Amino acid sequence: MSVQGRSGIRPTRIELLRLKKQELLAQRGHDLLEEKLDAMVVAFFDYRDAYLEQKRRVDETFRSALSALSFAEMLAGTDTVAAVAASSPPLPDIPTGSRLVMGVRVPALPSESFPVHESGYGLLGTPAAIDNATKRFEDLTREILVLAEREGTVRRLSREISKTRRRVNALERILLPQLQSTRRYIEMHLEEREREDQFRRKRIKHLKTDSP
Repeated sequence: MSVQGRSGIRPTRIELLRLKKQELLAQRGHDLLEEKLDAMVVAFFDYRDAYLEQKRRVDETFRSALSALSFAEMLAGTDTVAAVAASSPPLPDIPTGSRLVMGVRVPALPSESFPVHESGYGLLGTPAAIDNATKRFEDLTREILVLAEREGTVRRLSREISKTRRRVNALERILLPQLQSTRRYIEMHLEEREREDQFRRKRIKHLKTDSP
């Protein structure tokens, strides 16, 4: 076999050992990434289902809050409800954090602990329907925070899955086949050289036997 078949490759036993070690490391890396990919896919579907369920809850809470608001406007009047809304202070800044899911950093937002009840109106002189509507919208705010956290988790897991899948495919379809092909080339070259050496030794032995 001609050495010209692989440009820049030295078909030696040292090179063969180096390639075998590199191939083993690449295979281990591929297997670990594939395990990680499988685990992330399972986690992704779990969080996606939780996200879809939370989205349904937000829709229900939103409809409930709108219904409570309409009832409050019917009892107290639109102007009173608008005045109460205008007197309420804006929501405080939302503290953001992060946590790890399958080694992926995902957003962490407050929900139950988020302080949203800071009414700017007095309880006296306002019907209970306004308090009820206020409470429903507070619940909606917290549900939206949960939804935002789960959506962020799903999006980041999806991106990490795509990135990991590209790395797995690169190892599986490009690097490993190249290493295996080069290893086989060197093995075939060494085997051919070994056969040539054996033939040469036999030839020399035969010549020595035939010589007077």
